[in-house]
Amino acid sequence: MSKVYLAADFGGGSGRVIAGWLDEGKLTMEEVHRFGNRQVRLGDHVYWDFPALFEDMKAGLKKAASKGYSVESIGVDTWGVDFGLIDRDGQLIGNPVCYRDERTAGMTEKLFACLNPTEHYATTGIQVMEINTLAQLLSIKGTAQLESAQRLLFMPDLFSYFLTGTANNEYCIASTSELLDARRRDWSWETIEALGLPKHIFGEIVMPGTVRGQLRDEIAQETGLGKVKVIAVGSHDTASAVAAVPAMEGDGATAFLSSGTWSLLGFELAEPILSEEARKAEFTNEGGVGGRIRFLQNITGLWIMQRLMAEWKERGEEQSFAQILPAAEKAQITSLIPVADAAFMNPASMEKAICDYCAESQQQVPQTKAETVRCVLRSLASKYREAFDGVEKILPQKPSRLHIIGGGSQNNLLNQLTADALGIPVWAGPVEATAMGNILVQAMAAGEIADMSELREVVRRSVTPKIFEPRKA
Repeated sequence: MSKVYLAADFGGGSGRVIAGWLDEGKLTMEEVHRFGNRQVRLGDHVYWDFPALFEDMKAGLKKAASKGYSVESIGVDTWGVDFGLIDRDGQLIGNPVCYRDERTAGMTEKLFACLNPTEHYATTGIQVMEINTLAQLLSIKGTAQLESAQRLLFMPDLFSYFLTGTANNEYCIASTSELLDARRRDWSWETIEALGLPKHIFGEIVMPGTVRGQLRDEIAQETGLGKVKVIAVGSHDTASAVAAVPAMEGDGATAFLSSGTWSLLGFELAEPILSEEARKAEFTNEGGVGGRIRFLQNITGLWIMQRLMAEWKERGEEQSFAQILPAAEKAQITSLIPVADAAFMNPASMEKAICDYCAESQQQVPQTKAETVRCVLRSLASKYREAFDGVEKILPQKPSRLHIIGGGSQNNLLNQLTADALGIPVWAGPVEATAMGNILVQAMAAGEIADMSELREVVRRSVTPKIFEPRKA
């Protein structure tokens, strides 16, 4: 077998180790190991169980070794903004806190007491959100935890650090922090100083394709992989996913929707857009593979659907997508909810929150599960249309199609509703975009792929998107 690359891909609900290799210009992938990821409430905070996740990742690496793969390298990607702190002895200071924790409440006001919103956006290009790293750091400013920290490592940096012993910060994940200078693609030291954050915790920024190091001796032996390299990929999962969009290079701004727990709707650009118009439209400039910019909006995505499905399961009324989506297709309801509203962030009952909003806004209240689902999916498509309307005033050229990637690209009803709302074709797939982008960046680092143009050519040869044409109203 040719060179094998391992992607350790961590999402908010689960993680996987996936093996991939190139064969006659196509990518073949195999899931080696899948494991759960959970948020743990302990005392006053909600944490990620990092030690358990690290152990689960090692179990996947062991399985890869037992399969006899000729492993060339490993790349790690995760969700954004969250981090761990390392002390002066190189040890982890507590479990990382989840971005859904309430410690950041009120931090936006604290931020704007120190910084001008327009000037702040003109530097960082990031939509201000209380889940961001900046808000999390402000919430622990002056605590013993932060004062004892030697280094801040975002989640993929943290996994890579304990694999290799090398502490640095990958560009794409660092760009989600609201602490990076979007033009210089390095830390905004002016922002860090203005907020009184300790400068020494922010390390070297490395770009995707950089060799972070080799497996520590004890992990090389424990997993059976030997001294395999660890590569910095587009380590924010959306950065890896966007790298695997099957677009043609040179087609102008590539429109994408990374559809999962969050919907990240945006456009791949060469340089950031840092205008006041972009700030007011709530667009954010995050880093991409090859130093590119993902100009996007963070929109609540299938989180609402996921909560509904979990709620029904707890009540003994479990639904599968194969059951509920065809029924939702036939449901007759036109009610819309503001999917980004705080009421739908983490309510005790998502179903009740939806019904309450519809009643209060004098809309039709869903009476069935199918009506509830159609209401949610129509609302998401409407939010995508709103984002497109906002960006048409900023970008010189309207995209001719939208690429929907990730797990949500399998939701045919949402894909069709999105095509109808936007009035342009939707190309759905690849489903495993994040793992594909992770693996193909490793292949590019190894010299098997020359550049981003060839990388996307490999994607187009490896997957066939499903196309949804807009229907007439």
